[in-house]
Amino acid sequence: MEVTKKYMEFEGIRVPGGVHSVESLTWAWKEFEVRDDDVFNVTYPKSGTTWLQEILSLIYSNGDPTPVKTQYSWDRVPWIEQYSGRRQIENRPSPRLITTHLPIHIFPQSYYKSKAKIIYTVRNPKDVCVSLYHFSLVAQFMESREDFQDFITLFLSNDVMFGRWFEHVKGWLTIKDNPNFLLLSYDSMVKDLRSSVAKICKFLGKDLSDAAIDSVVEHSSFKAMKDNNMSNYSAVPNDIFNKQHGTFHRKGISGDHKNYFTPAQEEEFNEIYKECMKDIDLAFI
Repeated sequence: MEVTKKYMEFEGIRVPGGVHSVESLTWAWKEFEVRDDDVFNVTYPKSGTTWLQEILSLIYSNGDPTPVKTQYSWDRVPWIEQYSGRRQIENRPSPRLITTHLPIHIFPQSYYKSKAKIIYTVRNPKDVCVSLYHFSLVAQFMESREDFQDFITLFLSNDVMFGRWFEHVKGWLTIKDNPNFLLLSYDSMVKDLRSSVAKICKFLGKDLSDAAIDSVVEHSSFKAMKDNNMSNYSAVPNDIFNKQHGTFHRKGISGDHKNYFTPAQEEEFNEIYKECMKDIDLAFI
């Protein structure tokens, strides 16, 4: 794979060119056949994607940590839109666990004829911005800005990868009343992971014992994932993730934006949030 910071445009959004192609995105959008028992882990980048990959893997193994300790997270719950998506997903036995950052307007069209389930995790956008800022300094395929104010400007623009946070979230919330759609809060997961795992199990119709749920919680904790070489991206080559600039798992907390945003930056961001999300009822802890 050629590692490049060049983005490609597709249906109004920009995506990293190194891991996506027009063919892979078109296949995911228009050609992929969704099955009724597919489960989609949908997120805006840096909103708990890898966390849900771990949780779903553990739920479907009934709490047995073997899969998360022997298979890479991106192989267990692969991205459908990436160039490797078709090879990894198309002939996989059911139930398939699938990850995506796609906005709703280019999500697989065949989903709407299916009973497949979507879990959408939403995170405080100021925390997303901080996490994405640090990630961009590590990820060799992402545009980065050394200056945090410059990165905020990028984050609030249409140039940010996968489109602006506001449009991504608002798009997915248009189907929030669908019984096969579960909205999760990253901040609630940080506060009480066990309750979130129990909610996911109920949504998926997975009747796990208390001991199995305890195991899911234990092995999907921030520390367990940071220490797990199958989930912490330490196996990714340095030309893709420059580990001298940081680790993939950084803090895994809520409210880290308070350590980065100045009062003026926070005030400006809050005004933009209020304008963009005025008709949306989302509460962040």
